[in-house]
Amino acid sequence: MSGLDFTGLNPRPAQVWGGVRLVPLVREEPVPGLRLHREVYDRFGEVLVSPGVSYVSYIPHGLVADWSGERPDTGPASRPVTQSAAYGTQLDTGRPTVMAVERHHRMVKRRPSKRKKGQPAGAVARCRFLPLHLAMEGYLALHFGGPAIAWQEWSREAVRQGLSPRSEAAYLGLDVPGLADALRVFEIHPDQCGVLVYVADALAAAFVVPHPDDYRALHPTLLQDMYGELIHQYGYFGGPVPDFEARLGDGRHIATLADLRAAADAQERAWSESHDTVMARELLGTSYSFERVRRMASFDMYRFLPPFRVDSEGQHIGELITDHKGRTAYLKTFRLAPAQIRRGHLLNSLADNDWHLGRTADRLGTTPEEIVRRIRAAGFGSLLR
Repeated sequence: MSGLDFTGLNPRPAQVWGGVRLVPLVREEPVPGLRLHREVYDRFGEVLVSPGVSYVSYIPHGLVADWSGERPDTGPASRPVTQSAAYGTQLDTGRPTVMAVERHHRMVKRRPSKRKKGQPAGAVARCRFLPLHLAMEGYLALHFGGPAIAWQEWSREAVRQGLSPRSEAAYLGLDVPGLADALRVFEIHPDQCGVLVYVADALAAAFVVPHPDDYRALHPTLLQDMYGELIHQYGYFGGPVPDFEARLGDGRHIATLADLRAAADAQERAWSESHDTVMARELLGTSYSFERVRRMASFDMYRFLPPFRVDSEGQHIGELITDHKGRTAYLKTFRLAPAQIRRGHLLNSLADNDWHLGRTADRLGTTPEEIVRRIRAAGFGSLLR
């Protein structure tokens, strides 16, 4: 697998609030056999990802993936009442306060579930994972071990402890101007299973879940997700974006209700096709590097990294759950800032050339001195002697 598969997900006309554009994604039928619900932490967390290595961040909640089949799931006509939110649920706009650190064991942790009749002992049908932090930890771990060969240019600390510690900055959705109001007034479609969030018409995030009730329950969590520095700046400095307008002609060719319906359907198709072009350029047209982190019966969970092309904007890290056909059941993405893309590109270039500055410079068509400058500009100066 090298790309994302949005088969079964269809965009609907965008809803706009100031500089924020929200594009609903709907499914004709929910993904059978998988449901998601939230565990609330609302505090700083420390995750032991490997012996001696911890990931520390504000972690407002975790998501529990359930493939036990215990919840009724018979299609869009039958909606289970468990784990669903009422339409028009108010968003929690409270900001986190400093509190004790909660320790988590692993980014993805299996959870006990009821043993079904005929199911073998020890079978697992639920797991808890930390949304977006799973993806961010994968980005922070990129070549985390540092130089594989102790060339004379690298410091002793670089050889002994690599890139530890390493950090990146992000903003809560609460801090992105206009996002809270946009989500508050957003009209949720009956079969909506996802949304694309644009700020100043830059794709900030994609969020997809398997079932419409999951989306209704998790819609408010977009305010507690992480967004990059670029999106935060766009929220402040980007102007209002144009709203979606349907033009049905001058009326001369619309004589009946059937003509009006046909014209409306044509406008909806035109919107979907134009939006597919934008979405394909940023999400579907990119070849990602996937790492599988969990098998869940007929589903697989991955986190992914982009190719880190410095000549391309709109690159995302994220996490993904696919069904047995590779179709997207769950997706959450984080748009990288240009500086983060450059850091990823630099680390990949060094690793591809065994961390040899001369060979890396030759591959990039520059000089070793320029590579040293880029290393320092990227915040990795402590690696150098």
